[in-house]
Amino acid sequence: MEWRDERVGIIGLGYVGLPLAIAFAQSQTKVIGVDVSTERVKLLRQGCSYITDIPDQMISSVRNHLHPTTDYAALSECDAVIICVPTPLAKTGEPDISYILSAAENFQPYLRRGMLVVLESTTYPGTTEEILKPLLEKKGLKAGVDFNLAFSPERIDPSNKEWTIRNTPKVVGGLTEKCSERACALYSRIVEKVVPVSSPKVAEMTKLLENIFRAVNIALVNEMAILCKRMGISIWEVIDAASTKPFGFMRFEPGPGIGGHCIPVDPLYLAWKAREFNHETRFIRTADAINKQMPEYVVSLITDGLNEHRKPLKGSKILLLGIAYKPEVNDYRESPGLALIEILSQKGSIILYHDPYVPEIEYNGSLIRSVELTEETLRGSDCTVIVTAHKCYDWEWIIAHSQLVVDTRGVTKKMDSRNVLRL
Repeated sequence: MEWRDERVGIIGLGYVGLPLAIAFAQSQTKVIGVDVSTERVKLLRQGCSYITDIPDQMISSVRNHLHPTTDYAALSECDAVIICVPTPLAKTGEPDISYILSAAENFQPYLRRGMLVVLESTTYPGTTEEILKPLLEKKGLKAGVDFNLAFSPERIDPSNKEWTIRNTPKVVGGLTEKCSERACALYSRIVEKVVPVSSPKVAEMTKLLENIFRAVNIALVNEMAILCKRMGISIWEVIDAASTKPFGFMRFEPGPGIGGHCIPVDPLYLAWKAREFNHETRFIRTADAINKQMPEYVVSLITDGLNEHRKPLKGSKILLLGIAYKPEVNDYRESPGLALIEILSQKGSIILYHDPYVPEIEYNGSLIRSVELTEETLRGSDCTVIVTAHKCYDWEWIIAHSQLVVDTRGVTKKMDSRNVLRL
């Protein structure tokens, strides 16, 4: 099946939806992008981007094909609608699919016969068929008969220049074989390889396995880092040596914790769903506990370093370098830097942060602004903590002007300096 010259609607123009909308617009497809944020829509109409690795020029180049709006009614003219909204965890630790429900309820009045609806938001197996399907069928149209329904997990990796939407294989699971064929035809316009699977549940579980694999392996190397520290062994040298093995080993690195919209959240979606089947995902729970303890462990390293300088943690000025959850992005959702701010603040430390991609953050109802990174800022801080390894940082210059450096990312592993304490 070939995808004809039809119109595509994208609900949610965030870190997943906007790159997807641009990719379709670049293929000369008319795209209706719907977002609840009037500010986002305004910026896009002006040709401006709010995502670090999407330049303004890219937005301007597709303005003839990308039509952002806050009005769901505009989706009535679309032939396919893709839902790309957040799926965070509730404070109770349970999945929060309220954004999916809201998007579906707002779109449902404009669903018409012959449409294709695809959910891309990461969620637990069964969401597409058990939650989305009956909600969309309220109008009387039947999924798999009157309209097509599928799940295709997003595989966006912000700031990754090697693996993009174009060359990253796309998994698609349709409600019926025809649903899969139509969804595959749609994505074939922008993706080199589409991988059909037998059902939406398989596609939903595929996404969770990918991220659980990463979370578990990060937890393993985090635990190894703590043990190596106690044994007087450099975890970074161990990882470098193990990485020389050409088979049976995949490199993962320790850090101050895990962040972003996927790795800290997605494994717990499956852990929650598993209880419905009387199964406890002990491996996932253990990995989550290890990863969540890393900010506390980093604080213990800061405390040890300050003790060597005869300074208490309380009242010391701590400078965090990088608040984004990964290098070269402006996304600080679930960032371990936030956990460090909370723990250090509770212990009475004075917290500053610098991040060239995140000029300010919202924390506990107030705004905290990034400080200017100068020699005076570094010298005036009792401890500088490397949280996010942005490429723009000059590590040698930072070390030279800092009293104490706690390196949680291994960027100083080849530097011999007495004022550096490594994870």
